[in-house]
Amino acid sequence: MKKNLVFCLLFAGKLFAQSDSDRIVIHKDPRVDQLIKKQIQINEETTRDSRRNIPGYRIQVINSNDRNKVFAVKTKVYQAYPELKPYLIYQAPNYKLKLGNFRTTEEAETYLLQLSKMFPSGVYIIRDIIEVKPEKLKEDE
Repeated sequence: MKKNLVFCLLFAGKLFAQSDSDRIVIHKDPRVDQLIKKQIQINEETTRDSRRNIPGYRIQVINSNDRNKVFAVKTKVYQAYPELKPYLIYQAPNYKLKLGNFRTTEEAETYLLQLSKMFPSGVYIIRDIIEVKPEKLKEDE
C-alpha cells in the first residue's frame, strides 16, 4: 500500500511539472540540412538506372533450343549490324535472340525488312523493356 502511495505521488508530481512549461523550443543542428541534401543526391544517383529503362520494341531473330545455332546467328547479326545491341535470353528450354532498342515500331520496321532477308523465318517485332541513355531521354523531352 505504501508503495502504491509513493508511486501516485511521484506520478502526480510529474504531471504538474509537465504542465508548467507552455512552449517547446527546438534547436536544429545545421548538419541536418547537409544530410538531407546528401540523401537527395544519393537517391538521384541510385534511381538513375531505373529511368534508363522504358517500354519499347525489339526484334526477335531466333527462338531455338540449340544454343550453338543461336550463338552463330548472334555473331552473324553482330557482324552485319554492329549498331544493334543483341540480347540473348534463356527461357528453359529455349534461347531467344532479340536485337535493338526501338522506341516505336516504325524504327524497328526498317531493320525488320533487312533482317527478314537474312533470316526468312521467325523474325518479328516484340514489345519489351528497352534501354535508353539518359541523354536521349532529355533530348526527346
